[in-house]
Amino acid sequence: MSYIKFDRQLLVNLEYALSKELLRSNRAGSYSSTTIIGCNTRRYHGLLITRQPLLDGEHHVLLSSIDETIIQQNTSFNLGIRKFKGGTYNPKGHKYIVDFSTEPIPKLTFQVGGVRFTKEMLFTHTDDQMLIKYTLEEAHSPTTIRLKPFMAFRNFHELSKSNIYIDSKYKEVSNGISVKLYDGYSPVYLQLSKKTEYIHVPDWYYSIEYTEEMERGYDYLEDLFVPGYFEFPLKKGESIYLIAGLNEVSPANLKKIFEDEIKLRIPRAGLENCLLNSAHQFIVKRDNKTEVIAGFPWFGRQGRETFISLPGLTLYNNRIENFKAVVNCMVEDMDGPFFPQFGIDASCKNITPDTQLWFFWTLQQYIEHTRDFKSVWKDYGSILLNILNAFKDKHCNSIQLHDNGLLYTSDAGRPMTWMNMLVKGRPVTLRPGYAVDINALWYNAICFYIELAGKAKQTKDLEFWTALTEKIPTAFFEAFWCYERNHLYDYNDGIYRDMSTRPNQIFAASLPYSPLAEDKRKLMLDKIKSELVTPRGLRSLAPKNPLYIGIYVGNQETRDRAAHQGSVHPWLIAHFAEAYLKIHGKSGLHYIKTLYNGFGDVIMEHGIGSISELYDGDPPHRPGGAISMAWNVAELLRMNMIIKKYDE
Repeated sequence: MSYIKFDRQLLVNLEYALSKELLRSNRAGSYSSTTIIGCNTRRYHGLLITRQPLLDGEHHVLLSSIDETIIQQNTSFNLGIRKFKGGTYNPKGHKYIVDFSTEPIPKLTFQVGGVRFTKEMLFTHTDDQMLIKYTLEEAHSPTTIRLKPFMAFRNFHELSKSNIYIDSKYKEVSNGISVKLYDGYSPVYLQLSKKTEYIHVPDWYYSIEYTEEMERGYDYLEDLFVPGYFEFPLKKGESIYLIAGLNEVSPANLKKIFEDEIKLRIPRAGLENCLLNSAHQFIVKRDNKTEVIAGFPWFGRQGRETFISLPGLTLYNNRIENFKAVVNCMVEDMDGPFFPQFGIDASCKNITPDTQLWFFWTLQQYIEHTRDFKSVWKDYGSILLNILNAFKDKHCNSIQLHDNGLLYTSDAGRPMTWMNMLVKGRPVTLRPGYAVDINALWYNAICFYIELAGKAKQTKDLEFWTALTEKIPTAFFEAFWCYERNHLYDYNDGIYRDMSTRPNQIFAASLPYSPLAEDKRKLMLDKIKSELVTPRGLRSLAPKNPLYIGIYVGNQETRDRAAHQGSVHPWLIAHFAEAYLKIHGKSGLHYIKTLYNGFGDVIMEHGIGSISELYDGDPPHRPGGAISMAWNVAELLRMNMIIKKYDE
């Protein structure tokens, strides 16, 4: 029985059904995404979304959707659903849905009179192919099925508009057709497992409305092109397979491909298995590179998010080869001593100090899991030292090492930490000067390098770094401890000390090496527990603060203002759990287990089987942002590892 369940009576309720989204991706980074009833509400929704290297290398929506129609006794029942300008839904196929399940793959069941018809969907692991199995389970009279594909052929950040430049022609292939609407695109092959009749009736469907884009203040109306439709009889108990992909296949193999793919699926029997299933989608292999996608549907590779996510995504599964492949890919893209935060540009304008320092933490997690410090020193020891020296030698003027041993960031015009939202070109959360998280990471990085060099018996020239570790704890306490509130300042620019209660201070207690005394860590954790911890993670700002925004709604600017001014970020809960258990030991285990187990219901709220980008700061903590976020999934898996360690 599936762990993920839905109220069947509510499937026809659009408010309920349209808030729940599906995502299936493959190892090449291509994906399919829509709502559980098949109604697209975002420009990022579609059945076949792949990269187009001959255009811009970004994802493009090729096949938007497929309408299925049941025809009996000259009467048609269209099972599709689509929203048009003005809020009109047509067709309204959701009214025929009687069941939806996710195990082992998404399956919709439709009931039309005496007809019971099912649709099962999967995205193949390695190839860019969406495969759908249709089955006529019940029928009391001859039944015909019509399949009508809606094509987009556009960048997933944009929308398709009707035009005269489209290539409306098609090519016949085995049991199907191929279409390519514009030059530069890969053709899309639509093939069925048995011969069918294809009727070419090219037409545009105008002003299809995407609610999510409208609410975010973006263009929300799209025109989609339908080249024609397939039509065929189907007998009771008979199944037919449809494949939509970038390469022609043998139709005789479709059933076997479908069955082989199902065997590769991880049964989602419980929260842990759901997280493991979701974790696979973020590791992408293409062009001889292995990377971590920060989130679906619109994120790409990001340096900070890669290092934070990597341990949970790979070490929990013992995917050591994936861990090493991702790290080596990041190392290949270094420019001198630094990793780029976005893309492969490692110039100072794309350097954030914490991205570099999370790399140290990532390797610490690897050593804790494998005990293999020798290979880490051999492969990355010189890189770690280069990074430390780059900070010491002021490689980037915006990142300075001060005499007190702390790192000072002076570029207030751009975000330098994970709180990086911009509105009208300005950071929403200004954190100039000494940032508490950067300096906690800095101390941890130096201590780790000294430990690693010591184990490798390479202690020469460590005097400077050893002296720095002796200096930093005092400087850290003086710069950050807020006596009025018994927690750490969020930042200190030398003049202003921000005493806002934010989660960035948690790293001073969770990282392997802490610059803060245990009694102060306990006081700080009590404050975080009372003001920031929620069932969905840690708030980015305490509700008592006048800048607090508890709801993540409105246009994109409004949402970006809320993202780090109160919104909840699940990935931080693992660091809270780690810090809490370091202080309370087994006596704190029940509380931490309760927090972890509470995510069992979360995976049915938004991106089904995964964890969303963020949640409202106010109860009931509704999900928002991207429907599946790598560091949230990864850190919950790591949180589970931490719990098991204390259980043992």
